[in-house]
Amino acid sequence: MSESGQAGTEPGPALTHLDRAGHARMVDVSGKDVTAREARASGRVLLSAEAIAALRAGTVPKGDALAVARIAGIQGAKRTPDLVPLCHPIALHSVAVELEVQDDSVAISAVTRTADRTGVEMEALTSVTVAALALIDMIKAVDPAAVITDVRVEEKTGGKTGSWRRP
Repeated sequence: MSESGQAGTEPGPALTHLDRAGHARMVDVSGKDVTAREARASGRVLLSAEAIAALRAGTVPKGDALAVARIAGIQGAKRTPDLVPLCHPIALHSVAVELEVQDDSVAISAVTRTADRTGVEMEALTSVTVAALALIDMIKAVDPAAVITDVRVEEKTGGKTGSWRRP
């Protein structure tokens, strides 16, 4: 390991989640300023025409798949530090999950907000992913081949690095 904490012979920026010995660690954010932060993530669940029709008609055998997915997405955001080992537990002030039935998929969007010392990108990504998993669980009897795809951060604001938006 170099003095920066990276493997290799070239000095470079330190990897924030590794200590000097190269072991994983949780970053100390106690010295960071509390700022308003927001992140938006999105993803899709690709579905068969039969599954799309069932969602639109409200005939999914297990019930209201979109409502269950929305609640699951909110719960997922709240449980992010339990699922992602080096995530900080933060006070989420808002989680909004939207699901839109399209011709070949359900588009999922999550917006997470906090006033804290670290961002909410992982919470937004977890929200979308858990909502997608719940949707698949609800629709699998109709479409066992459903696919989660395109999960990504779309934009984030706040903190030292400011705003970022996917080009």
